[in-house]
Amino acid sequence: MKVCEFCMQFQPDGQCGLGLQIPKSMTCREFGPTMEKFCSDASDFVDPKQIMQMATYFGIKGPELKKVKLMAAREVSIRL
Repeated sequence: MKVCEFCMQFQPDGQCGLGLQIPKSMTCREFGPTMEKFCSDASDFVDPKQIMQMATYFGIKGPELKKVKLMAAREVSIRL
């Protein structure tokens, strides 16, 4: 599992849309998480804690985890 698999820049061919090299660790300075990468069906999203637990389970931490938290909070505000 790579952090790229949860990023909006990750392309189906396995390359980074920004032209960056795919990192070996779960860190990337340009990480941009999307809800679609965490929940393929929008109705699966329950609350931000669910997404945070998933991210933690997959090994996302540090600044990348903060970006996931912001993305989940943004999703809640959109749905209200």
